Amino acid sequence: MRITLIFISLCAVLCSTSCGSKKEEKEEETKFLVTSPLKKDTLITREYVCQIHAISHIELRALEKGYLQKIFVDEGQAVKQGQIMFQIMPMLYQAEMQKAQAEADFAEIEYQNTKRLTDSNVVSKNELAMAKAKLNKAKAELALAQVHLGFTEIKAPFDGIMDHFHVRLGSLVDEGDLLTTLSDNSEMWVYFNVPEAEYLNYKTSVTQENLMKVNLMMANNQLFKYPGEVKTIEADFNNETGNIAFRATFPNPDKLLRHGETGNIEMNIPLKNAIIIPQKSTYEILEKKYVFVVDKNNVVHSREITIASEMPDLYVVKDGLNENERILLEGIRKVKDNDKIEYEYEDPKTVLPKLKVYVE
Repeated sequence: MRITLIFISLCAVLCSTSCGSKKEEKEEETKFLVTSPLKKDTLITREYVCQIHAISHIELRALEKGYLQKIFVDEGQAVKQGQIMFQIMPMLYQAEMQKAQAEADFAEIEYQNTKRLTDSNVVSKNELAMAKAKLNKAKAELALAQVHLGFTEIKAPFDGIMDHFHVRLGSLVDEGDLLTTLSDNSEMWVYFNVPEAEYLNYKTSVTQENLMKVNLMMANNQLFKYPGEVKTIEADFNNETGNIAFRATFPNPDKLLRHGETGNIEMNIPLKNAIIIPQKSTYEILEKKYVFVVDKNNVVHSREITIASEMPDLYVVKDGLNENERILLEGIRKVKDNDKIEYEYEDPKTVLPKLKVYVE
């Protein structure tokens, strides 16, 4: 009998201890973590789809008709300014130049003879003037023939990289036929479209002496290691999209970027007095964002908010909150509207550094 009583007492003690532990756990589980929005100047990163262009990208075309006699370069080759790239058969133009040279020589001899006779008063000065005009005409025709002969050699107008050939050796080319294209990739012009509101923010915060720096995310999701500068904005907005084109200039010393590539421009935009909250304090219903706001009586209320921008682990709130309110940080799936809760408050300056924050 005594043993039985002892056993019952032990069970009661254990049961009481267990129930107390469970009650304490339950109380701990129902204590929530609450914080407030942080009002602070910050930078947000905007991404814009962009097109990459060489600073000079031109078509090389035949200047005279003839057979393509020689090709001195190869596709994809780097060429220097003044380097001969193509030779169109020059024999016809060489013959024309020789003929023009001979006529110029003859006109020169005729002029010199007339001049001596004029000096001896044998012929009039009018005949000397006619001989001079004939000589000038012959020289002009010789210069024209030399120009035509020079047109049979296609030279690089600047340092650049060749594109593919549009003709092959021996092809009969006509005046104006496309031979290839040439790109100067020493610097790249990157074009991207910016909405009107962001354009206005840019114009009010950037001066000519302090150009905005931007970064380029390439198609392989790697960041181009050289930053660029926004140097040019086009004149007009696109009425259909409400955007205006920006042009950023990037150095390209390694010649990694090529004409025609695509990517994304990353532009840092300053925001004054931004309301910042952790993303994990929000939930979504039908593509709308909500938070639980805790009132002075510790009662939670669901409230819709408008997001102005998104950063890693953070939202910048446009409407719906101010910095003096308290929001539920953790346990948002464990409560419902108008629940009364117990909570611990944590200052946002302590909460946000635990996240990936990009604030000044």
